[in-house]
Amino acid sequence: MTLVPLVVAVPLLAAAVLAAFGQLAPPRLGNLASIGVALAVTVMCTVLVFESSDHTITYWFGGWEPRHGVAIGISFGVEPLSAGLAALVGALATAALVVSWDYFDGPVPQYFYVLTLIFTGAMVGFVLSSDLFNMFVFFEVMSVAAFALTGYRIEQPSALQGAINFAVVNSIGAFMILTGIALLYGRTGALNLAQIGRSLSGHPPDGLVIVAFTAIVVGFLTKAGAVPFHFWLSDAYAVAPAPVCILFAGVMSDLGLHAVARTYWDAFSGTLGGDAEAIRAVFVGVGILTAVLGAVFAFLQSSLKRMFAFIVISHVGVFLAALGLLTARGLGGTAIYVVADGLAKGAIFCGIADVARRVGHTDELLAHGLGRRCPETGVLVALGALTLAALPPLAFLSSGGWLPALFAATSALTGGAVLRAAGRIFLELGPARDALLVHAPPGEEREVAPAPRAGVLLWGPGVGLLAAALVLGFAPGLAGGAVEHAHEFMGTEGAATTFRPGAGTYAWALGAALGALLVAWLGLYRRRLPRVLRAAADRGVRPGLDRLKLLHDGVVGEYVTWLTVGAALLGGLFAVLIR
Repeated sequence: MTLVPLVVAVPLLAAAVLAAFGQLAPPRLGNLASIGVALAVTVMCTVLVFESSDHTITYWFGGWEPRHGVAIGISFGVEPLSAGLAALVGALATAALVVSWDYFDGPVPQYFYVLTLIFTGAMVGFVLSSDLFNMFVFFEVMSVAAFALTGYRIEQPSALQGAINFAVVNSIGAFMILTGIALLYGRTGALNLAQIGRSLSGHPPDGLVIVAFTAIVVGFLTKAGAVPFHFWLSDAYAVAPAPVCILFAGVMSDLGLHAVARTYWDAFSGTLGGDAEAIRAVFVGVGILTAVLGAVFAFLQSSLKRMFAFIVISHVGVFLAALGLLTARGLGGTAIYVVADGLAKGAIFCGIADVARRVGHTDELLAHGLGRRCPETGVLVALGALTLAALPPLAFLSSGGWLPALFAATSALTGGAVLRAAGRIFLELGPARDALLVHAPPGEEREVAPAPRAGVLLWGPGVGLLAAALVLGFAPGLAGGAVEHAHEFMGTEGAATTFRPGAGTYAWALGAALGALLVAWLGLYRRRLPRVLRAAADRGVRPGLDRLKLLHDGVVGEYVTWLTVGAALLGGLFAVLIR
């Protein structure tokens, strides 16, 4: 029980100590200390996964427990699904800090470690908080740290622009969340999610509840990067240092989906449960659009970091649709594979950091054949790409029909994009020029001066992350346990049944991996296709792709417009469909 506050207090206190006294110590000491703190957070959160396996741990800070059903104090709710996500945060933070040891040129300022620890502590607090306003506070703390980490190379205009776009769009999302919180507080007089749920339960949803639900969902989907709230994400990932992107790509966006799930089932399911079909249709529809658009854009990028930004967007769509099924199997499957997928993405970003350090940039066309000097990194990236392709379809443990096929196809497209890049960089396959791909702006990809280092501290953590991803993704029995815990998370313990994924589940995974190999071949050698097929594809596909490319132009005013339009459309759908 005492571990619960420590998982947040330890990184935040360590950040304060480093900020106050770090300048008096050798630079490497700050890195070692931050690695130790992140590792401690990982261990403590992993212990909490097992401690909460038979009951949810509720920790009230200061002993301020509810009186007569009224919650005044702040609480953390710890169960295996949330604790597992918190452990993922710690693991990726540890890997990012280890990678940073050998990544940057010269001594690293202490404020980098301070910001990383604050970011880590805020993400863990966000995951475990069961108080809506407390979630908003942690949302803001981790956002401010993320803005600063994105603009770490502030001397470069592209980094400043990416950080500003990130800050503006996410601040509007935060304002939406705060508006929804204010409306709910005015209606229920509560901020605790469980108390809000009890106050709203049994009453039909009116306009205020629908507006509050819309505002909160839009705010969290903005953080997640769901379409059409996603435009900031590629700008931020493209300019953030590769070690920071390990955290960004691995877990930051997924936290928005966790918040949507927690607020819906804890606060809104009692009043919106009768409209589950309408909510399911909206969430699954947005998830499909996000998954498809993200996969297409990922395939069109030559910049590995921008490619991964769109891979994150695509996988967010897959997981949003899985959550949107509003079933325990969808939630339980997503909980496992969000963690496994995050570990795999973190592993690949360790490889990207090694490529950046040895080559000086991470554009697959510019780095054509230059990765031959680091074959171990090529193996890591290739295996990670196949893992990315195979894992996401497994999240749909309860779905049938065409959904698994659609998301297996999008996963094959994203995994194939990474395999194509790996083939170009590490094996010198395919042409060094490709008119189909979107090139990064000049100078955006150049982060550090190339250095002929062994790179073990760069790609080594990725090996551990990838091994953990494979264990979590394919270990028998985990899926059934996750589904049981998902029933508890949803408050439907009586409906829990034993579940084991069948052969069909793994067949979709194998099909997606084979599809990724086919996509990679087409990306490298599509010129070998018959001229008739290539001409038909150019006529039918190229004009649409060219128009889509124009949407992501870095103009923050347009991003805000899309956010506004998306919020209006989502609110309109909820208003029309919820009765």
